[in-house]
Amino acid sequence: MKKEFWLERWERAEIGFHQNEINPYLLRFGQKLSVSPGGEVFVPLCGKSLDMVWLRQQGGTVLGVELSAIAVQDFFKENGQSPTHSDSGKFECCEADGIRILCGDFFDLGKEDVANVSAVYDRASLVALPPEMRERYARHLAEILPPATKILLVTFDYPQAEMQGPPFAVSVNEVEALYGKYAEIRLLAQEDVLAQNPRFRERGMSRMQENVFLLTLR
Repeated sequence: MKKEFWLERWERAEIGFHQNEINPYLLRFGQKLSVSPGGEVFVPLCGKSLDMVWLRQQGGTVLGVELSAIAVQDFFKENGQSPTHSDSGKFECCEADGIRILCGDFFDLGKEDVANVSAVYDRASLVALPPEMRERYARHLAEILPPATKILLVTFDYPQAEMQGPPFAVSVNEVEALYGKYAEIRLLAQEDVLAQNPRFRERGMSRMQENVFLLTLR
């Protein structure tokens, strides 16, 4: 999947993946990230997620990375903030009120960019990537993050043949295959959500569940 796919989705405002409220799993399990006051939470492929506002309200700072400048601009505008801007070469950095978003490619991140991170929230990142990119994503994340970083991960699981992603189906077994060599994995919740997603039922989906994991990097 090329960068242009996501850039075009934002340009056309085809952003059905965006949630207009705080994710219920974050409200339910966010405290398990154990973010200390002043700690930093990383939100990869963050879009304009309101979850970043909630994370900031818990006392830590927030670091996002997002490919689309439209998404970054919309986030700060819709939350009534006027960010400062700086350029680091690979990224344009926009920051306001303890939330900093790097506009650029996730795979250009280095250890220095996430050196202060102690927790990661991934609701829409792993499931946005096709199979051939997910292993690269998990490996890169594990390589750049500090040891003992906690990751709250939300995935969808459904018969992939019934719908073309994104969001892509990511099973419990795949999460274990992707992250087992890097982290301790704990399944926190597994819920049937097909009834709550009529647009997926209309596309012929027979089964859909959401899985919530807590990963702790070694």
